[in-house]
Amino acid sequence: MKAEIIAVGTELLLGQIVNTNAQYLSQELAAIGIDVYFQTVVGDNKERLKEAIRQAQGRADVLVFSGGIGPTQDDLTKDAIAEVLGRELRTDRPAMDKLTEFFADRGVPMTENNERQALVIDGCTPLPNATGLAVGVAISENSHHYIVLPGPPSELKPMFAEQAKPWLLHQVLTGEMPIYSRILKFAGIGESALEDKLLDLIDAQTDPTIAPYAKEGEVAIRLSTKAENIEEANGRLTALEVQIQSRLSEHMYASEDVPIEETIVKMMADMGLSVSAAESCTGGMVMQSLTTIPGSAAMLRGGIVCYSNEMKEKLLNVPHDYLEGADAPGAVSHEVAEVLAEQVRMIADSDFGLSVTGVAGPGYSERKPAGLVYIGIAEKGGKTEVFELRIKGNRETIRKRSTKTLLYRLWRRLVEAEKQD
Repeated sequence: MKAEIIAVGTELLLGQIVNTNAQYLSQELAAIGIDVYFQTVVGDNKERLKEAIRQAQGRADVLVFSGGIGPTQDDLTKDAIAEVLGRELRTDRPAMDKLTEFFADRGVPMTENNERQALVIDGCTPLPNATGLAVGVAISENSHHYIVLPGPPSELKPMFAEQAKPWLLHQVLTGEMPIYSRILKFAGIGESALEDKLLDLIDAQTDPTIAPYAKEGEVAIRLSTKAENIEEANGRLTALEVQIQSRLSEHMYASEDVPIEETIVKMMADMGLSVSAAESCTGGMVMQSLTTIPGSAAMLRGGIVCYSNEMKEKLLNVPHDYLEGADAPGAVSHEVAEVLAEQVRMIADSDFGLSVTGVAGPGYSERKPAGLVYIGIAEKGGKTEVFELRIKGNRETIRKRSTKTLLYRLWRRLVEAEKQD
C-alpha cells in the first residue's frame, strides 16, 4: 500500500516553518507497512490543493494531510477534499461542544470563524483532537483513504497515534499481516561505515528487513518483520539483532529509539557514578544534552562554560603558559583539554570529568581551522584520555558532533567499567 503526505500551508513554502510532520508521518506509516512514495507541500490555495489531491489519487492509496484545518479563511483542507469527493461539510457535534466549552471556560466570546474547526466531511470518521480544537477526519472512497490532521506537531502526533493509526489498522489494513519493528541505535560510526559492515545482511534479508538512517551524530537501524503475533516477531528480530550486535558491539548502545545521553544517564545512575563537564566551544551543549533526560540529577554534578581564556585560567587552573605565548599550545590543544577534564572532575568531586575545546568557526582561531576540536575524559583513580576531532560542517554541526562524540566516548568508558565489575 502506497501513501502520499500532503502538507498544507504557505508558511511551509516560504521556509518559515520546517516540515517535521512529514518525517514523523513517514516513519509511523512505514512501521505499519504503508510506504510513503511522495511528499507534497501546497500553499493555502484551494484550487492548487484540489489539483494536488487529484494527482495524489493517481499514485497513492492513502492520502495523509497535515495543516489547513484551523479557524481562518485560508484553512481550506477539508473544503478542498470535500469538493474533490463531491461531499458536503457538516458540523461534528462533539467537536462543537468542546469548542463552546473551551471559550466559555475562559470567559471569551467565540467568534463565528472558530466554528470551522468543528467541520468534518459527510460520511467520515471524525478524529477527536486531544490537545487542540480542530477535529480531524478519516474517510474512505473508491479504494482511496484520506486522513486529515492538524498542522501543529503537538496536535498532529497524538491524533495520529491515538486516532488515525488505529483507524488505518482496523479499517484499511485488515487483510494485512501486522508489521513489527525494533530500533537499534549506534554512535561513533557513520551511516555508510555501518552499512558497509552489514551489507551482506542487508542484501540477504527479505524478512526481517534492515533500514539504516542517520541523525546528527548518531545512526539508527529499523528492523521490521511481518508476523502473526508479537512472540513470533520478537524471535525473528532478536535473532537478527544478535548478529548485528556481535559485529558492532563498540557502537550499538541501545535496542530502542533513545539518544545516547539517555543511555548514559541510566547507566551512571545504576552504577552510582557521577560526571561533570568543562566546555568551551560547545557552550554548555554537553550539559544541556544530559539535563534534558529525567533522572540526570542523580549523576550530574555540574559544569563550567569556560569560553574565554581568562575563565579557563581562573576557574579551571589552566596554566597561563598553555594559553599565551609564542610556544604555547593554545586553548585548542590536547594539553588544555586534558587539564580541563581533570580540573573539573576534581572541583566537582565527580567520578568522571569531561572537556571540550575547539574552533566552531566559521574561520580560524589561534591559526587553527574550524572543526579542530579536542575532547577529554578524566576518571577518578584512572586514566585521562584526549581525542582530536576533525569535523566538517557549519558551526552548529561542529558543536553537535563534538557533543555527541564526547558522549560516545564516555559511554565506551562506562561499558569498560561495567565489564571490570
